[in-house]
Amino acid sequence: MIRSTFAGFTTAQLAMATSQRALDVTGQNIANINTPGYTRQRLDIASLNTQKGDFYNSNSTIKVGYGVEMTGVSQLRDPFLDAQYRSQISKLGTTDAHVAGYEQLATIFDEATMDGVRAAFISLSSSMSTLSTQAGNKEHDTAVRSNMQVLLNLFRENSIRLQDIREDMQVGFETTDIKDLNGLLENIAQLNTNIKNSQILGNPALELQDQRNALLDELGSYLPITVKYTDETIGPDQTVEVLNVNFTDAEGQVHTLVSDGRYGFFDTDINGQPVTLTLTTATSITKVLAGNVKDNTGKEQYVDLLGAGTIKGTLDFLNKSGDFDGSDFKGLGYYEKVLDSLVKKFAEEFNNANKAVVTKHPDGTTIQGALDLDANGQPQEDPNNKGQYLIIAGSDPDTVNYVDRPLFEKRDPSKDFSAANIKIAEGWLNGDYGITISNKIINGENGSTADENIMNMVKLLDKSLDFESNGIKFYTGSFHDCFANIENTLGIDTKSSSTLLENQISVLNQTSNSRDGVSGVQLDEEGMSLLHYNQSYNAAARLMTTLDEALDKLINGTGVVGR
Repeated sequence: MIRSTFAGFTTAQLAMATSQRALDVTGQNIANINTPGYTRQRLDIASLNTQKGDFYNSNSTIKVGYGVEMTGVSQLRDPFLDAQYRSQISKLGTTDAHVAGYEQLATIFDEATMDGVRAAFISLSSSMSTLSTQAGNKEHDTAVRSNMQVLLNLFRENSIRLQDIREDMQVGFETTDIKDLNGLLENIAQLNTNIKNSQILGNPALELQDQRNALLDELGSYLPITVKYTDETIGPDQTVEVLNVNFTDAEGQVHTLVSDGRYGFFDTDINGQPVTLTLTTATSITKVLAGNVKDNTGKEQYVDLLGAGTIKGTLDFLNKSGDFDGSDFKGLGYYEKVLDSLVKKFAEEFNNANKAVVTKHPDGTTIQGALDLDANGQPQEDPNNKGQYLIIAGSDPDTVNYVDRPLFEKRDPSKDFSAANIKIAEGWLNGDYGITISNKIINGENGSTADENIMNMVKLLDKSLDFESNGIKFYTGSFHDCFANIENTLGIDTKSSSTLLENQISVLNQTSNSRDGVSGVQLDEEGMSLLHYNQSYNAAARLMTTLDEALDKLINGTGVVGR
C-alpha cells in the first residue's frame, strides 16, 4: 500500500521546524550567557506516531512514524545540586554572621595597634611604684588616682561599645534581616502565582522561574529550607507546576513558609493572623504554641531550633555566652561577662587592699594600718576575737573592727561592680583619705615612710587570681594577663570561625561549579549545538528535496513507457 502522498513532506517539514526552533533556543542561550541567574534551556521533542493500530494488519504492513513533535522548552537543572547548594549556603550564613560579630568585637579588644587597657595597667603600676618611693606625697597619690580614672574610663568605654554593638545588631536584625526575609517569602509567593498563570496560558515562564530560583537561593542563606515541586491538575490532561517551600527545625518539625501563592510572614500571615513562626523581640524568634500554653504569651524560645542560616548566626551572637550559659558558642554575652568579671575582681581586690583598721597598742595609742588579707584577698578574722580582723606586721597589737576606705564605688548601688557600674570613690576623690601606705607599726604609731601596703598593691597587679562569672572560672592569672586572655580568646574564636567560613565557601563554590556545569551556558556546547541543528535542518531540507524528486518521478514519469 502506497503511504499518503504528503506524509513524507509533513515529516520533513516538522523536522525543519524543530531544527529551526532548536536553533532559536540555542541562540537564546548564547544571548544570555552573561545574564545572572539564567538557566540553560533546551527544546523538548518526541517522536510522532499513530496512537492506534489499523483494524486489519499483516506482516507486510510496516508502521513508520510521522516525524517529530515539539513538546515544550524546559530548563536544565539538577534538583539534587540545588538542594545541596541551599544546604551549604545555609551553613555558610550561620558562620558568616558569627565572623561579622567577631569582627566588631575586634575593634574593642584588639589592642595590637593602639594604647588601651593593657597600656593603662602598665601606667598604673608605674605610678604606684613611684608613690612607694614618696610615701605620703599627695601629688603622687593624685597621679595614681588619675591613672585609675583612665583605666575605669577605658573599661566604661568598652562596655558602652559592647552595648552599642548589641543595640545595632538588634535593630539590624529586626528592621533588616526579618524584613528582608519576609520580603523574600512574599516575592516567591507572588512569582508562584505569576508562573502558574503563565503556564495556564501555555507560556513556560522560564525567565520567571530563574528569578524565583535566585530568591530561593537567597532565602536558603537565612534558613535551612527544602523545596518541593508538585503537579496540579487544572483541566483534562493539563497540569501546572506548583512550588512549596518548607523549613524543618532542629526537632524535625516541618513548617510551611510558601505554598503555591500563599506565604507566611514571621510575624503574621496575609490576614493578620499568627503563623507558625513569629518575631516577638529583637533578640529571639519564638514559636506560637497550639493547645497547651507554656507561658503568659503563649510562646516559647525558638533560637536553638533554627538549625542554620543567617538568622540563627545573628541570634547565636546576641544570645549565647558559651560556658557561662552552657551553650556551644561564645557570643556577645560571653565577652560582656568576662570584661565585667575582670572589673569586679579589680574593684574588690583593691578595695580590700586599701581597708584600714583601728587598733589599740598596749600603751593605748590608736593605730591605723592595712588589713592582713588571705590568699583569696579577704580580710583575716582574728581567731581569738570574732568580728575583729588582723593587720599586717606589727609587734603584737590588739585588734578591733576595720575601717572601710574604698578606692572604687558602684554608680548604681543596687547592682554589682561591672565595666559600666564603677567609679572612683567619693572619699578618695575628695581627699578624705588616700591609698593606705603602710602596714608597719613602729612604737605604736603608723610608720610614715614605710611603703609595704603600696608595694602589696603593686604586687597585686601581678598577682595570680581566679576570675569567674556565674560561678564558672574562666581564667587564672593577673589583671593584665586576664585582659590579654580576652584578646587571645577572641582571636582564637575569630580564627576558628574564619577558617570554617573559608572551608564552607570552598565547598559552596564547588557545588556552585557543579551546578553551573549543568545549568550554566557553555559556549563550546552551544557552538556544537549550532552545528548539530544546522546539519539537522539541512538534512531535513534534503529529505524534502528527495521526496519532491520521487513525487515528480511518480507523477510525471509513471505511464509514459512506450509513448
